[in-house]
Amino acid sequence: MATIGKNIKKARNKLGLTQDDLVRKSGVKHTTLTKIESDVVVKPSVQTVAKIAKALGVPMEDLIK
Repeated sequence: MATIGKNIKKARNKLGLTQDDLVRKSGVKHTTLTKIESDVVVKPSVQTVAKIAKALGVPMEDLIK
């Protein structure tokens, strides 16, 4: 089953963005993004997912399904 972290990483890679690029675009801390993508944090806050989704140009639903 796909996790939010895997979905974020997949979307980020599809756009050719590095983690640093996404951190700059979203305003999310690098450590937070790293923890989410590596599934250390499996239930990030709605605000965090919203920032990442906006920076990736995808609906939040695409990241949480």
